Amino acid sequence: MQVPVIRGVIDRRILVNYRVDPAVLARVLPPPFRPKVVRGVGMVGICLIRLKNVRPTFLPAWAGLSSENAAHRAAVEWDDERGGVREGVYIRRRDTSLWLNAVVGGRLFPGVHHRAVFDVVERVDRYDIAVRSDDGGVEMRVRGELAAQIPESSVFETADEASAFFERGSLGYSDGFKPSRYQGLELRCQTWRAEPLAVEEVRSNFFENESLFPKGSIAFDCALLMRGIEHEWHGASELCCPEAPCKGSC
Repeated sequence: MQVPVIRGVIDRRILVNYRVDPAVLARVLPPPFRPKVVRGVGMVGICLIRLKNVRPTFLPAWAGLSSENAAHRAAVEWDDERGGVREGVYIRRRDTSLWLNAVVGGRLFPGVHHRAVFDVVERVDRYDIAVRSDDGGVEMRVRGELAAQIPESSVFETADEASAFFERGSLGYSDGFKPSRYQGLELRCQTWRAEPLAVEEVRSNFFENESLFPKGSIAFDCALLMRGIEHEWHGASELCCPEAPCKGSC
């Protein structure tokens, strides 16, 4: 899918991260993806991102659009056609407040997007965000505040280590409308700055689904907050499932 470079501002981005049994995660992931493992666990999570002034690079900032968006993600690896290993995220589902994203997603812009209602309350460094999709497939809530450090229970030793791990996952693949083909989008930030977020409440009907993640196989790990980041979105080549009639990328 050929898309123009899209520019904008990440007004607020919250990454809520869970550690998960890699064997359990592997059963949830479609080929060609496999879990990216850190200290013996896989990583999945929720991205809650508010974008502002989003537009093709040839348009001025005032012509850009704003939206609230959510994604269910997993840190993954896959083999490329040259025999190397790539890393990024597999995005199982995208939800958005903007009708235009839902219309063009998967067609003119990578990734199918679902319409959802976002209930957002922000007070200084406190955040309370609830999301409910129009189709009933997603219900989630995240509530927390800016913190000095990540939890001691995290698999990461420091917030900087956690931040670097997720920065390396800037290339994301998500489902399009063609079976077994995954549309790519790369996030390029002018600066990468992530701060710890202390989570007081997190709920997700996806990660709490015990038919996918049996009890004891998944637990909250840490959360990060990004604010005021100039960025661009760049399209990437599609990936195909090995059973599909193509090799590696297409």
